[in-house]
Amino acid sequence: MKVTKYSGELVHYDEQKLINSLRKSGADKAVAETIVKKIESELYEGIASKKIYKLAFQLLKNISNAHAARYNLRTALMGLGPAGFFFEKFIAKLFQEQKFQTKTNISLTGKCISHEIDVVLKKEHTIAMIECKFHSGQDAKTDVKVPMYILSRFNDVKDRKHHLFMPNETISDCIIVTNNRFTTDAIQFGECSGLKMWSWDYPLKKGIKDIIDLYSVYPITCLTTLTQIEKDKLLILDCITVKDLVANSSILNKIELSHNRIKNVLKEANQLLS
Repeated sequence: MKVTKYSGELVHYDEQKLINSLRKSGADKAVAETIVKKIESELYEGIASKKIYKLAFQLLKNISNAHAARYNLRTALMGLGPAGFFFEKFIAKLFQEQKFQTKTNISLTGKCISHEIDVVLKKEHTIAMIECKFHSGQDAKTDVKVPMYILSRFNDVKDRKHHLFMPNETISDCIIVTNNRFTTDAIQFGECSGLKMWSWDYPLKKGIKDIIDLYSVYPITCLTTLTQIEKDKLLILDCITVKDLVANSSILNKIELSHNRIKNVLKEANQLLS
């Protein structure tokens, strides 16, 4: 059986890969295998991987909103667009959870020109700049031109002193973050140049998806009990993560949800964080 990926490429259907992704969402083995059997009864030659994903998501949602929310994580990251401004804020939240100080969207004067920096972070004596490359397409990849360009920006600001968290601080590291993946050339160039690269699944077992699960810092966009319009309203109110929502649940009154809706949203949110 062949499956059509987002890119149009035909690949063999992989039952174990589907089971693993369902288990990763929190479903137990029996539930995952039951869902896979239901999906396989609807498979046909050349079926779109997007359709398989939608079937799995709906079947998971019927069992647990929290499982569906985890399964929906990669799509949820794309929901932080279209410009990527909220993605930058989300990345800052991930580092804050790791005890970094962070600032977003700041302007720094380099040796040659001024630069808008997406995120700066600090822990102890290490200060790094983060440049985020956001993609709204599932199969889009960050190619080698991006680290080449960002390296030149890093070189322009790293030797100057800046008022970041305190006066007269210098930037020692540069991190490139994307919500999708890097090409092989991009990773090779970045590593060779001393840049740190961070994507959906890179570095191995330490990618964005792994850090999100490790620290339970889920984007508000993964919740299945909210509409896209409601999620957009929360993002504008600077409610970026599910933890933000649980810590300030009264914000749901501001987007005019009914009492029962608020109860359902918070139930999903707490289950997701448990």
